Amino acid sequence: MAVPTGTATPVVLTDPGYLFWAPLLTAIPGAGTGGIVAGSLFTDSWAAPWVNLGATVDGTTFEYELTVQPISVAEFLDPIKYVTTARSSNIAFALASYTMTNLARALNGAAPTVVSGTGATQLNRVRPPVPGAEIRSMIGWESLDSTVRIIGYQALSSGKVTMDLKKAPSFTGLPMAWNLEVPASGIPIEFYSAGASRA
Repeated sequence: MAVPTGTATPVVLTDPGYLFWAPLLTAIPGAGTGGIVAGSLFTDSWAAPWVNLGATVDGTTFEYELTVQPISVAEFLDPIKYVTTARSSNIAFALASYTMTNLARALNGAAPTVVSGTGATQLNRVRPPVPGAEIRSMIGWESLDSTVRIIGYQALSSGKVTMDLKKAPSFTGLPMAWNLEVPASGIPIEFYSAGASRA
């Protein structure tokens, strides 16, 4: 089949990207604008306290769901209107680095406690927070080609934290499913792109 005249080559997104974590109310990149762009690329960095979460087991999954319900009247067979009744979004991934810091993030808890020692003798401890005292976080994602960013402003890791403990070459990942809540700004998530081709 011939390609119709005027059909542009798709602008695809084909990589797992980079994941970032930060405490609530951390400034987003670009001095709060979402990014600084030059040459159709983001040229700024995710400054501290943003932390690069490292590699994932199998990339990142983003879900956005809008629930609508029909309004019907007796005189029409078709709905006269659809109204939004719910909205939800989440970002899910499994981190490849099994550390107590990453485990604490998965459990929505505080940073690990150093029980005793330092360096090679250091003993660390993580405890799940008391239900209702979970710590919310911010989640960010950027494509490897530095042209797309996603920022979740208030996220709670929920669901099962399942750890498959198997022999190599399998390894244990730390799964996280971050559900996005409405922060004080009223904006749970924003998407940014760099360059006219991504517009």
